[in-house]
Formats: sequence, C-alpha cells, structure tokens
Amino acid sequence: MRTPTSHKTIVQKAGIFLFTAALLVFTASLFFTSFQLDKNAVQTAINNDYHWQFIEPELKPLEGQEYGNVFSFMSAYNAAMHQAQTAVKNDVEGKLGLTTNDGEYWNKVLQDYAVKSSRFAVAKASAGGLLPGNLWLFFALSFGMGILGAFLYILPKLRELPGIKNNGIYHSKLHNRGWLGITLGTWLIAFYILLYFYPEYLVSWTILADPVSKALNGGPASQWFLYGFLYTIAILVMGVRMMIKYRHNRYQLFRTASVMFFQTAFAFLIPQVMQALNMPAHDLKNIWPLDYSFFFEYRLNELINNGTLGLAMLFWGIALIIIGVPLFTFFFGKRWYCSWVCGCGGLAETLGDPFRQLSDKRLKAWKIERYLIHGVLVFAVVMTGLVLYTYFSGSSRVLFLDSYTVRGWYGFAIGSIFAGVVGTGFYPLMGNRVWCRFGCPLAAYLGIVQRFR
Repeated sequence: MRTPTSHKTIVQKAGIFLFTAALLVFTASLFFTSFQLDKNAVQTAINNDYHWQFIEPELKPLEGQEYGNVFSFMSAYNAAMHQAQTAVKNDVEGKLGLTTNDGEYWNKVLQDYAVKSSRFAVAKASAGGLLPGNLWLFFALSFGMGILGAFLYILPKLRELPGIKNNGIYHSKLHNRGWLGITLGTWLIAFYILLYFYPEYLVSWTILADPVSKALNGGPASQWFLYGFLYTIAILVMGVRMMIKYRHNRYQLFRTASVMFFQTAFAFLIPQVMQALNMPAHDLKNIWPLDYSFFFEYRLNELINNGTLGLAMLFWGIALIIIGVPLFTFFFGKRWYCSWVCGCGGLAETLGDPFRQLSDKRLKAWKIERYLIHGVLVFAVVMTGLVLYTYFSGSSRVLFLDSYTVRGWYGFAIGSIFAGVVGTGFYPLMGNRVWCRFGCPLAAYLGIVQRFR
C-alpha cells in the first residue's frame, strides 16, 4: 500500500512554482547573451607579440559578427585559434627550424593551455545583449525569486512538529532516484563539468553575479566567485531548513549555525575583502590535504611575496596541519571539522540532507570506503611530496614520476571529478556524503588521528 506524502500548503506550492521558475530562468539565461568579439581581450589574454601576428589574421572573419549565444561564439573562436596554432607551429618548424626536441620549441608554439585560459576572459569581454542589458531583472528572476520560493516552501514547516520525517520518502520522485532526482542530478553534474572544464560557457551566469562581486571585491565575477556565491546561498537557505527541522535539538542548531557562519565568513566574504585589499585571497579554514594546492609553487610564492601577512598565512596553514588537526581531533574527534567547519560537510548536511537516505550503508560500502579514502590520502601525500621536491630542487622528475603530471592527474581525478562532479552532483543519486566518506583525504587524516584518542 502506498504511503501518502505529507500535505503541502498553498504557500508551499507557490514556493515550489517560484523556485522552479527561477531555476528555469537561470538555466535559460545561458542563451540570453549575444557576443561580438573583443579583439583587445584576446590580445590581453594571450599577451605574446609573436603569437599575435598569427592570431590576428585568423580573427578577422569574427570581427563585427554577432553570435546569438556562447556556444556558437566559442565554436567560431576555437576554430580561429586552432588555425592560429597551426600557423604558429608551421612557422616554428619551417622558418625557425625548431623541433620538439628543442627546449625553445615549446616556448614558441601556441600551446593548448594558453588558448584554453583565454576563453573565459574573451567570452566575458565579448558579451552583450539581453541579459547584460537587463541585469537586475534577471538577477531578481533567478537569485531573488529562487530564494523567495525556497523560503515559501521551507518556512511553513514551522507549523509541523520538529524532528526527522520520512513520510512517503521512498515514493518520492525527487528523494528516491525518481525522474526528478535523476534530472536534478544530471543538472548538477553538467554544472560541475562546465565549471571545472568549460567555464567559458557559464559566462552569462557570472554576469548575473557581477553586481555582488563588484560590491565585495571591486571586480567582475569569475566562475569561482559564481560558485562560491551559489555555494553560500545553498548552505544559508538549506541551513534555515535544517534549523527548522531540528529546532528541538541544541546540538544540531549550533552545528548548523557553525557551518553557515564558516562558509559565509571564512570561505566567501573574507577572501573577497582580502582580494579587494590586494591581499592573498585565502580560505583560512581550508586545510591540506583537502586544500591540495596549498603547497603548489604559485601559492607558496604568492604568500611569500606578500610579506608579513603572507608568511603569517603560510605559518597558519602549516600549523593547522601539524598542530591544529591533531589537537582538536584528539579532544573532539573528527566531527569538529567535518560537521562544524568544513564547507563540503556543510553543503552535505544542508543541501544534501534531503538525500541522506540514499547513502549506501552496507558493510561492503564501508570496506570500499576504507580503502578508497586512504588511497586518496596516499595519492595526496605523494603528489604534495613531488610538488615540494620540484619547488626546492627545480627538477620535476623523481624516478619515473613527473610532478606536474601527477598533480595534474590529482587535480583532474580527485579535485574536479571526485570532489565536485561526483561529490555534489551525485547527491540525488548516491546520497549526501559520497565525497566525505569515500574521497576526502582530510577526513582520512582526521580518522587516523582519531584512532589515538
């Protein structure tokens, strides 16, 4: 016999309607921006006179052309840059007579990473049309209406008794891998893939976040500002839901308030203010090996070159690893970080809470968890060791390993795919703690320390 789902009030139904409409507007806004090539943005992004003499002729056909969406614009831009790369390569090999065995060859050719890194900046500078011209309207219809709809659905729950309610949850199309859950999971997975690998296609969404970014740090929004903004909104809004749900439990109230505070203040606002003040923008609660790039040379150089403040931040980061984590974990267990401070845990316990029943609780899953999470920790330690060896020695080769290749694979497989695409995108499919249970190297480190309590 089918268990009836909890009755939704008219206000809650209105909230669902508004939130769904906002999500549709937000998604459709990707197509509400037109593009005309800003050649100066390309020259600024590439910033190489030798390359520019080959790039400029290839961009001529794009000048003055208006493209209706980012997909057609980037298709034309990528084709032009590919032709430029071929022209540069032919000149390097033919006229200059260099081969791949020559070190200078790689300095002369227009490499893929240079083209890739230019795409977002060029797309952002070339954007115009409906959305940028009606920015505040779309901001209100997406972020504003979405938040309003969420609260209209959440706040009436104050009339219900507090506590966990699973009425009809396994018959829910959203909460039990039904078509709604699969659709949401697909949307999240697609978002993370674009965010990590093709951010130029999210330019319209970053334009929506520009007013907030300019207010906080004085500059336009990057894809990472957009992500931090959405991440913070999700934790705050769903944090209110958690506090209503567990309003009878002081522990849950304080814990939820804690993750809301640390995400808003430490992960979002403070780094933006520091950036506005030309200081290193750093999430002071993010700890290696979760913050796996902490010992990368560009991060170390940035901190060292920022004088006393930078050195203090470097010392703080190292002190957290070797003193803070063991000390706090010894006295409070691993949950002091995972459940009270960490942004990943904060999102899992707020946005991911409606899907926690989907987590695999079998003994087999626990066995996989042990091997996988400690394997990621070993990977992180080896990768970091190689990175530090390269930093101090100047050599990237250690036996048969190349530090740049290893860190690239770690960033792709763990930092992007596991932590992002799977870790959050799979909430509606595998529950809310996939990354925290199976992949987080800091959780593994905390767990090892916890054994000595």
